[in-house]
Amino acid sequence: MATHDPRIDAYIAKSAEFARPILEHLRAIVHAACPEAEESLKWGFPHFGYKGAMMCSMASFKQHCSFGFWLQAQVVGGEAAEGMGSFGKIASLKDLPNKRELTAYIKKAMALNDAGIKSTRAKAAPKPPPELPADFAVLLKKHRSAKATYDGFSPSMQREYIEWIVEAKTEATRSKRMATAVEWLTEGKQRNWKYQK
Repeated sequence: MATHDPRIDAYIAKSAEFARPILEHLRAIVHAACPEAEESLKWGFPHFGYKGAMMCSMASFKQHCSFGFWLQAQVVGGEAAEGMGSFGKIASLKDLPNKRELTAYIKKAMALNDAGIKSTRAKAAPKPPPELPADFAVLLKKHRSAKATYDGFSPSMQREYIEWIVEAKTEATRSKRMATAVEWLTEGKQRNWKYQK
């Protein structure tokens, strides 16, 4: 038996007039193909899960809708289309594959969930260590305890200081930030120490 989340009803009701029949059509096809589909609202738009894992989602925007599969590459193949989703920007029911094709995609997504296939993301390459600006390096040489603290920080903690300094728009601001950085580093503080608990 299909379970309907009232938040999805509300989402569809507040969507643009052109979007409502598209969203209702997609919802009906998902539930017809997968009666066990679990509805939820994640990241502000409707999602359908199956056996505790994400399966597909739909969304409406001002001038188009989208519908996509969590395991896009395995279900439909290739990269997601322009407009967030598997089928690009959907402005009418004509922009969607037919019911039989959509049902086949949903069944494929279900099979992947049954097999326990998870979404894999390519790991981002680690950022190189931050490059110490020459003027800040000279200042740190004069303050050994600040340099020791800086050298003991992880690259991401060092990067927070460096980015803060180099983003200064004026030389006066940059000088003031470098002086503050030395003060905080001497006290053993991270750049965003005020927000730490």
